[in-house]
Amino acid sequence: MLSDAFGRQFTYLRLSVTDVCNFRCQYCLPDGYQCERTRNEMSLEEIGRVATAFTQLGIQKIRLTGGEPSIRRDLIEIIARLRALDGLKTIALTTNGYKLPQKVSGWVEAGLDALNVSVDSLDARLFQSLTGHNRLREVLEGIDKALSLGLKVKVNSVLLRGWNDHQLDQFLAWIKDTPISIRFIELMQTSDNLAYFKRHHVSGALVRDKLYTLGWREVARSPTSGPAVEMVHPDYAGRIGLIMPYSPDFCRRCNRLRISSEGNLHLCLFASEGHSLRHFMQNDAQLSQLKAQILALLQRKSEGHQLHQGRTGMTKQLAMIGG
Repeated sequence: MLSDAFGRQFTYLRLSVTDVCNFRCQYCLPDGYQCERTRNEMSLEEIGRVATAFTQLGIQKIRLTGGEPSIRRDLIEIIARLRALDGLKTIALTTNGYKLPQKVSGWVEAGLDALNVSVDSLDARLFQSLTGHNRLREVLEGIDKALSLGLKVKVNSVLLRGWNDHQLDQFLAWIKDTPISIRFIELMQTSDNLAYFKRHHVSGALVRDKLYTLGWREVARSPTSGPAVEMVHPDYAGRIGLIMPYSPDFCRRCNRLRISSEGNLHLCLFASEGHSLRHFMQNDAQLSQLKAQILALLQRKSEGHQLHQGRTGMTKQLAMIGG
C-alpha cells in the first residue's frame, strides 16, 4: 500500500482529465474558463498507464475530475479503460451535471460506480446566479436518473455566506426520503479569490453543531472515504458530509493523491508545485519506472497544508487540478 513519511496510507486517486469547465461558478471561475495557454491533456493511453501504475501500487478508488470531465469526448472510453484494471474497486466521477440526464446511462454502461454532482443551491434563481446556468431542473433530473440506474450519488455544495448558508433546511428536506449524501464543503482560499473568500467563507463547524442539535451523529470512515466527516440520522434516507479543511486534524486523515490533466502529480491540493510523470507514460515498458517515481515522490509529501497562514501554493483556482 502507498504510504508517506508520516505513516498515512493512500487508497484514493483524483485523476483530472481536463481543466476546462463550461460553468462560471462564482467561487471558482467567475469569468468562465480562460484559455491562457496551450492545452496539453493526457491521452487515453497515458491515462490508462498512470491509472494502471497507481492501481498496482494499491489505489482502490479513482475519481475522474476536471474542470468538467464530461467535456472530454472520450470520457466513456476512459471509464471503460479504468474498469478493466485489476484491483480497482471504485470508479467515481465529479460533474457539474451539464446534460446529465442524457449522459449518465453511457457512463454506467462503461463501468461507473459513483457520481458526485455539484448543487450549490436548491433555489433555481440562486443556482443560476452562482453557476451562470439556468439548469437546476436538468441537474436534479440527472440525479434522479443516476439513482434509478443504481449509482451511489453524492451532492457537493460549497458553503457560501450570503448565498446558501440559510438553505440547510431545504437540503435536509430533500434527503428526508432521497438516499443521497450531501457534502457541504468549506470555501477554500486560492491565489485569486482572497476578497471573495473573506466575504463568503463559512465554517463547517457551524453546520455540524446545528446538525448535532437536530439529532445527527457521526459515523466511522471507510479506508477509501474522502476527508468528509459523515453524519447520519435515523429518520433520514440520506446522509450529510462535512469537508472542513480548516479543522485542526484535517490533513492527518489524508488518503488521496492527485494527477492533473497534464500528468503532474500533486501531493496536496495546495502544494507549491506539481511533479511531472508524463515522460514515464509514453509506453507500457515504462510502468516500473513510473511506479518507482510515484513511490519516491510520495516521500516528499508534507505533513499538512498551510491554508491557515494564507499560503495557497500554486492553486490559482480549483478547476486547475480537480479540487
